[in-house]
Amino acid sequence: MTERSSVAELAAILRAELNRYSPNEKLPSSRALVERHQVSPVTVSRAIGTLVAEGLVVSRPGAGVFRAERRAAPAQPGDVSWQELALSAETFGGQDRRTDATGVLGALAMQPADVLDLNSGYLHPSLQPERALAAALARAGRRAGAWGRPPVEGLAELRAWFAREIGGPDGTLSASDVLITAGGQGALSTALRSLVAPGAPVLVESPSYPGTLAVTRAAGLRPVPVPVDQDGVRTDLLAEAFAATRARAFVCQPLFHNPTGAVLSAERRREVLRVARAAGAFVVEDDFARLLVHADAPSPAPALAADDPDGVVVHVRSLTKATSPSLRVGGLTARGPAFERLRAVQAVDSFFVPRPLQETALELVGSPAWARQLRDISTALAERRRAAVDTLARLRPELLGERIPLGGYHLWLRLADGTDDRELAAAACRNGVAVTPGRPYFAAEPPAPHLRISYAACRNLADLTEGITRLARTIDS
Repeated sequence: MTERSSVAELAAILRAELNRYSPNEKLPSSRALVERHQVSPVTVSRAIGTLVAEGLVVSRPGAGVFRAERRAAPAQPGDVSWQELALSAETFGGQDRRTDATGVLGALAMQPADVLDLNSGYLHPSLQPERALAAALARAGRRAGAWGRPPVEGLAELRAWFAREIGGPDGTLSASDVLITAGGQGALSTALRSLVAPGAPVLVESPSYPGTLAVTRAAGLRPVPVPVDQDGVRTDLLAEAFAATRARAFVCQPLFHNPTGAVLSAERRREVLRVARAAGAFVVEDDFARLLVHADAPSPAPALAADDPDGVVVHVRSLTKATSPSLRVGGLTARGPAFERLRAVQAVDSFFVPRPLQETALELVGSPAWARQLRDISTALAERRRAAVDTLARLRPELLGERIPLGGYHLWLRLADGTDDRELAAAACRNGVAVTPGRPYFAAEPPAPHLRISYAACRNLADLTEGITRLARTIDS
């Protein structure tokens, strides 16, 4: 049993037993709870903390834990109907101010305990380097000035690390080209709001990561889809889209594209840069899967930003996917006036990324545990990919594409024509498995129905296989 499940179970037991106590009556001591329930003191402390947060008990240092006073009846809800007018979309410039976060919120949904998670893009806790993160956090906290104000651009050492990782040891990127951001999503938001005027078009891959579409629309921009095939974005159509729209930015994921898994071919890599340069436009390179290359994959091509002396590419790299959802630290690179624009927008939005988080990231990537973590997830993701593909090949081979991505954490499944992907995803959830419908990945009408399944968030290979089996049964029914 994991520490998390032990805490949840003990909290549930204590919650059920609260009726035995009167308000302000003292509960058993922590030592008594440890002995009675055969759990660790840490588990007891965290379970009590859960009840404190729920307002059910009160902890009084030196005295103990007591049942809280009975809650008063909830107040009658107020009248918030006035907000309909205040939040009306018909405001400045006729722009719709609503943010469509459907795809993002769906990806962030916490699944019930009885539902197998083939939806989330984050590593299961068993694959996260929790001990290494705890050790890095402890070391960071002991650094002199750890709680002081960092430079707006980020810690110099961390910026230098990102520059080497993105540009290579002999690349043209330097620490002064890197802005430390609060993860990849924050970097995308900063990039698009900095580089593109409100109301202007932005070229995006089709299908595209829903977070990109949400950020684009939230910034008052118009996403224009450019189709992707097995070799990445169609560069012939990219050139046509630039000519037709006069867009000044193109957002892409050249490596293990989400959701298709496509890798941009060598020829198209060169063509993307040539077309964008000719259009006087930026390429926003979302390199989210660079740290998720599988153990049986060949070495990937360098980032587009590694061979871009003219500042066409604005590069996004995050540590989050390879570590923990809560280590929201990333690097955003740009050259020339574009960097100053990025820096200004981020400073206005959030001032800077908290220094303790930056110090923790720096401690982690500088430790032997970092290389070990990358090796471990590289092996684990390869094993999970093979298990997922083998199960699908046995149960539903028609869903698989011709090329299976050797990186990332997901598979893009092509459904039969006429299938309602959202209805199928809802039915699968009722049958105990969470998957992602394909519709939110398209800026316009999808050409065909799809599902995306993730193999990173499930507990183990058995759960992964069972989840795909439940999905196949759902399709059959």
